[in-house]
Amino acid sequence: MSINNRQHGFIKTNGVNLHYVSQGEGKLMLMLHGFPEFWYSWRYQIAEFSPDYHVVAIDMRGYNDSDKPGSLSAYKMSELIADVEGVIAGLGYENCILVAHDWGGGIAWNFADQNPKMVSKLIVMNLPHPAKFMAGLKTWKQLQKSWYIFFFQIPVLPELIFKANNYQKIASTFMDMAIDKSAFTSEDLSAYQEAAAKPGALTAMINYYRANFKDLPDSTATTYGVLDVPTLMIWGEEDTALGKELTYGTKAYVKDLKLKYIPNCSHWVQQEKPKLVNQYMRDFLLV
Repeated sequence: MSINNRQHGFIKTNGVNLHYVSQGEGKLMLMLHGFPEFWYSWRYQIAEFSPDYHVVAIDMRGYNDSDKPGSLSAYKMSELIADVEGVIAGLGYENCILVAHDWGGGIAWNFADQNPKMVSKLIVMNLPHPAKFMAGLKTWKQLQKSWYIFFFQIPVLPELIFKANNYQKIASTFMDMAIDKSAFTSEDLSAYQEAAAKPGALTAMINYYRANFKDLPDSTATTYGVLDVPTLMIWGEEDTALGKELTYGTKAYVKDLKLKYIPNCSHWVQQEKPKLVNQYMRDFLLV
């Protein structure tokens, strides 16, 4: 995994400074991570695609070395979308290949819906289209899987649980869900624990769930058209947080959709099966 040429930087966007890691030159490939991650979750993809693209993996606001606004409203979806728009423009581009996972996927779907000209291709991993997710939350099956969203609405307690025993719950979030436990080394887990332990980070990370909670169950909150951006969905089939059935019917919302399922793989798809994920990405990008 080539990391020698990786650059760290900060970019001002939408009133916050976001930390990012970049490598390579050419067309912008922008990567958005999920919870409870940071740019590091894209380590295998940065190495793979930097020979051909300008790969930029950001720490979302509130995470790792990025700014951590104190107000709950700072984590509304509209602010997260504005962050991405500012990053693309601030880096000197008009559009990008947008690659995203988990919470980053939620932001990416909404960003592409509102700014399709700024996304030449969209790659989303283990996060359904928002309309499919909101519909899924009306089913008992998905509600059971999404119990943590409701738990995160409780003040203070979630933070205390994650902080206990040197942020052990951060490490177990990866290990408990992973099918291939060897995909995460002790160094990987320590990196995530250290990022979550930075002042203000844990509350900021959980505030994504708190700030957007009231919009989740209402499928009429946003009217989604048919996205006219070539889109690849990659889905680890053994995701215990998001059911595979949430991907069914996505074509109703995406004009040009390719869907790749990866068996024996958890929610952490790009870290657990990086070679296969990278191959699916490359095949999609070459078309």
